[in-house]
Amino acid sequence: MKISQTSLPASTRIDELIQRAQAVLGAFPLAVADLTAGSVGAALLTRQGNIYTGICIDVTCGIGFCAEHAAVAEMLKARETAIEIIVAVGEGVILPPCGRCRELLAQVDASNLGTQVILPGKRILPLRELLPEHWLIVE
Repeated sequence: MKISQTSLPASTRIDELIQRAQAVLGAFPLAVADLTAGSVGAALLTRQGNIYTGICIDVTCGIGFCAEHAAVAEMLKARETAIEIIVAVGEGVILPPCGRCRELLAQVDASNLGTQVILPGKRILPLRELLPEHWLIVE
């Protein structure tokens, strides 16, 4: 979905991203008991003004992935890498990105260290504050 970043106030962008993440949320079973997908949804807004969403896949052996990874994969299919703002949600809660997700965002595009991350309570911090003294920062 293409939207103009400049035409929407920040609070509207935040609310829309949360709503888009909630829209894909909803756990459902996979092959066997305890394997699920969809218990976490994520949405991100690129610097080009596009929104991409994803859901988590919770399976054994460490081969599943987070909702943020799925949203990033959707973004990459469109050959975009720069993220303006991102959010992940569970049932009734905003979730901070795990360390693996934080690292993925930074490695996809070093400028993503400036990505605004929506945290519980609708607090917003740039990714660089969640990854202090990151090895990609070269001064």
